[in-house]
Amino acid sequence: MTNAEQPLPDDVEIEEEPTLSWEPGSETPNTDTGPTRLEGAFAWALTIEGGPQTGLTYVLGMGDSIAGRGAASTVYLPDVTVSREHARLKVSADGLTITDLASTNGTYINGVRHAASSLSVDDLLMIGKFRLRVSKGHG
Repeated sequence: MTNAEQPLPDDVEIEEEPTLSWEPGSETPNTDTGPTRLEGAFAWALTIEGGPQTGLTYVLGMGDSIAGRGAASTVYLPDVTVSREHARLKVSADGLTITDLASTNGTYINGVRHAASSLSVDDLLMIGKFRLRVSKGHG
């Protein structure tokens, strides 16, 4: 039996859907028209403004949330341009922060790639092909 024909050990996991490399380019929207306002009794929310699932809003609770294409992700972004655990969002009394989790394609805020950053109302996140607008409620 050659090396290529040997069975894999039981503890080795093969990734069946690898993350594809992708960089934002001309698909970045023109944001000069201004974002749609989202209001309600919540602290922070992300609304998908472009890409798959446009119009879907994720309301973020206190603590950590994971954005990714993994089934356990709080902010589920099902596309191969998104890593399974792409970024961590944290809501605290100080506000909303995001940390990229060593994703393949990075996390962009207002067109600039960041490893970690605080987020503000109307910031535009790009995670893979998804464009998400940051909103803050009155909750």
